[in-house]
Amino acid sequence: MNHRFVITGGPGGGKSTILSALAKRGYHGVPESARRIIKERLAAGLTPRPDPEAFAHEILRSDIKKYRELRAYDHPVFFDRGVLDALYMLDEAQALTSNEISQYVSQFPYNGIVFLLPPWEEIYTTDSERDQTFEESVDVFEGMRTWYSEWGYETLEVPRGTPDERVSFMLQRVNSP
Repeated sequence: MNHRFVITGGPGGGKSTILSALAKRGYHGVPESARRIIKERLAAGLTPRPDPEAFAHEILRSDIKKYRELRAYDHPVFFDRGVLDALYMLDEAQALTSNEISQYVSQFPYNGIVFLLPPWEEIYTTDSERDQTFEESVDVFEGMRTWYSEWGYETLEVPRGTPDERVSFMLQRVNSP
């Protein structure tokens, strides 16, 4: 069984909060790459993001490194976004061929269930690393739903609720036969 689980969706859906709540229950989580990259760029006095293609390539390199660092786990590990998220960005920028994307998808598989956090306007905020509008968050959410499905993943929408309720929902699915 592949114990690498992706948590994805649009910006501001609660992915980082869910990762923290999972950590409190003893689960290993892998933070998203984009926030770290943006923080580093801002600290260096650069714009938050380079052009979309360069940004997506940088995220992809980081996500692949994180994936490879976690060789074999016999218990669930949760990724705040996965390699496929970066591939989506590169596909949107028309920076990779379908064949190249397919090779990446087969080299870096995740569990067949992908947890999709829906846009949630009541909790949506912007900050120095998240400058997208709520409408852009909705677009990314829909894109992720379609993208992961196209690559054979089952997207499971996590209902809105407290972080504990959302984590319980996810773990119920992870631990079911």
